[in-house]
Amino acid sequence: MYYLGVDVGSVSTDIVLLDENSQVLEKIYLRTKGNPINAIQEGFRILNGKYEKHEITGAGTTGSGRMIASAIIGADAAKNEITAHATAALEIDQDVRTIIEIGGQDSKIILLNDGIVSDFAMNTVCAAGTGSFLDRQAERLDIPIEEFGNYALKATSSVRIAGRCAVFAESDMIHKQQLGYNQAEIIRGLCDALVRNYLNNIAKGKQIKAKILFQGGVAANIGMKKAFENALGTEVIVPEHFNMMGAIGAAIIAKSAVRKNGFTNFRGFDIAHRDIFSRSFDCEGCSNKCEVVKICEENKVIGYFGDRCGKWGSKLAEAKIDLLA
Repeated sequence: MYYLGVDVGSVSTDIVLLDENSQVLEKIYLRTKGNPINAIQEGFRILNGKYEKHEITGAGTTGSGRMIASAIIGADAAKNEITAHATAALEIDQDVRTIIEIGGQDSKIILLNDGIVSDFAMNTVCAAGTGSFLDRQAERLDIPIEEFGNYALKATSSVRIAGRCAVFAESDMIHKQQLGYNQAEIIRGLCDALVRNYLNNIAKGKQIKAKILFQGGVAANIGMKKAFENALGTEVIVPEHFNMMGAIGAAIIAKSAVRKNGFTNFRGFDIAHRDIFSRSFDCEGCSNKCEVVKICEENKVIGYFGDRCGKWGSKLAEAKIDLLA
């Protein structure tokens, strides 16, 4: 009995397979590259043949592309990232009180009280402090992103760098280089700046309590972990599967949904080889004029999403469709 979790984000698509005890059996990291359908099918091609459809007892999706993923794979649950990350964290430790999550394009904070999400906040406006920003700075400094955190730990002092804005941070880094600071000091200063930005914006006005879990791809950066610990004055824990926590949470949520419903909607791994694509149209049913997206598989619609009223969201077409619509 295995449970599948799919986390479709703007930068990466993460797929995990859990056993009955929520232990990770498989984990696949793929670049979304603006095409979540291709990313999901690529991941399923890896799993197809290794596992049979009947072995998957439940499937769940999360992330910004959770609805399209849900239609494609036949998910039993499609939940937002806050719920998914909190569920995965609580599976590891019921005493977790704060979750710091920083991914490729956004970052978030989740506060929990007695195992229930009590507050949260997300940053989706500026890329400062996210994985894509760090990737860009590592490339500009000609340092492998995997070594970025180690450089920060080598520094004996930290350079003050403006971290509120990605553009200003980059300009300030260049200025500090011109003043003669070495790379280690600049990278440590950058980590400190990004942590200040996180705490002064996303976490502003929120009471951060231990235990603290650091999740998302940026948690791989030991320099960021150390900067958070210095700023907060307490230990920050990085889970073993820190970059897959959303997908893990989705799989655990699916497990609960299947136990409640008594069946799974999972469509099988062979969808990896089917012709699946999306089309959009404007609904004329009311003044909202919602842009509705339909997910098509060969000559049938397998799902709709994007409508505000739910008119199309729960509707599945059985007849052939006009692909030009």
